[in-house]
Amino acid sequence: MGVVNFIIDNILTQASITIALIAMLGLVLQKKSAGQVISGSLKTLLGFQVLSAGSSIIVGSLTYFGEIFTAGFKMQGIIPSIEAINGQAMNELGLGRDIALTFLAIFVFNIIIARFTKWKYIFLTGQAILWMATMTTVFGYFAGLRGIVLILVGGFVGAVFAVLMPAIAQPIIRQITGSNDIALGHFCTIGYLFEAGVAKVFGEKGENKKSIEDIKLPKSFEFLQDTYLSVMVVMVPLYIITAAFAGPEIGNPGTQNYLMFAFLQAIQFVVGVYVLLAGVRLLLGEIVPAFRGIAMKLVPDAIPALDCPVFFPYSPNAVILGFITTTIGTIIAMFVLPTFGLAMILPGMLTNFFAGGTAGIFGNAVGGRRGAIIGGIAHGFFITLLPALLVTIFNGMGFINATATDVDTVVAALLYAWIFSPILKAF
Repeated sequence: MGVVNFIIDNILTQASITIALIAMLGLVLQKKSAGQVISGSLKTLLGFQVLSAGSSIIVGSLTYFGEIFTAGFKMQGIIPSIEAINGQAMNELGLGRDIALTFLAIFVFNIIIARFTKWKYIFLTGQAILWMATMTTVFGYFAGLRGIVLILVGGFVGAVFAVLMPAIAQPIIRQITGSNDIALGHFCTIGYLFEAGVAKVFGEKGENKKSIEDIKLPKSFEFLQDTYLSVMVVMVPLYIITAAFAGPEIGNPGTQNYLMFAFLQAIQFVVGVYVLLAGVRLLLGEIVPAFRGIAMKLVPDAIPALDCPVFFPYSPNAVILGFITTTIGTIIAMFVLPTFGLAMILPGMLTNFFAGGTAGIFGNAVGGRRGAIIGGIAHGFFITLLPALLVTIFNGMGFINATATDVDTVVAALLYAWIFSPILKAF
């Protein structure tokens, strides 16, 4: 168990190391020289770490924005947090070992399914697999599953999601990227497909479909064609206005004027986007060629399913539009859902940016600008509704005023609630 725990804790849960090792395997299988193997592996590791650094900068800026947003507009309710569910499950229920082994089982079952079925996707977003393992383990435990059955059932269900979600999203991903080299490995995919469906119904069609990326601006505003400047023009007013509503006491360390601090946090957000996209370019330059070795030897026609920021460079304007429209949808849902007896779910800015931005790419690809706008608002409502449905179930399990994000993990949990447990089935 010591070796297994070491592998899980120090390798499989470290996405950058896992991806670098997979790149190394692919290069070795292609019989590359030692120098090429070392260079490709280290560049893959570096690319993912740069991507992660950009994400961390964005997370820090959005955490601050979430604080001033909640305080400025006097919001009270439940903030979805799979991290909190994971911590309580490990510390209070003692499920840490089961979650870790389920995590490993998902990874193993994913490779087996990819090898022997037509679903050739290898899910490489380690953190997402950890959250899926958390949900399947917790709900399996409360459904009465124990020991090896708990681990194997959770691992199999998680692995099915790990290959099914990239598979059903791939037709749109091919449309977005123009190739079949990479897939989407992010457990918010049902939400992305929901936005795509709404965009298909209500968006622009045929010759009338206009991408948000092709927007024509007057000469005096042509500077906004630059991705980073356009992001800055949107985010700076958003941060400053929200900070003005929140006042000087919220989120400001007190070392400078609170509005100036908000301005600099908005700039930090743009810096994070810049770093993230640089990491994406470096990562894709190495992982796709390296993966051909795995495709040729281990899993024929294998396709790496990568985290959602990898797709941001393909449609950067849609990312910002998706973030804004998803946030609008979550705010609408926050006020509407309690009128139906459901919990008030506060908008999660991190989810709204990463999931909302990716959904915006889907909506824009399927239904153009109008599809991205209408679909984005619907997406925000949808990703708030599912966690609200989960609150009552979690309360019955002892997780008071708690719920989770990531639509696919929520769907997996609701399936457990419906299939396995008579108590939860009554809900």
